[in-house]
Amino acid sequence: MSAKQNSRNIVNDSIIKDIRDAVEGLSYGTVIITVHNEKITQIEIARKQRFDDVWKIEGGGGI
Repeated sequence: MSAKQNSRNIVNDSIIKDIRDAVEGLSYGTVIITVHNEKITQIEIARKQRFDDVWKIEGGGGI
């Protein structure tokens, strides 16, 4: 089986859109793609919120 034929079993347009939307929606975080029996079965999104600038007192941040 060629790689092109095999890729059809793994990815379709809907999955590509979901992955693209997941990545575009993140400033910081991870997207985990789970594959089972040569098919994408799950997409997990972990968002991270950064507070680096909050602690810069000289810039008016912090408590």
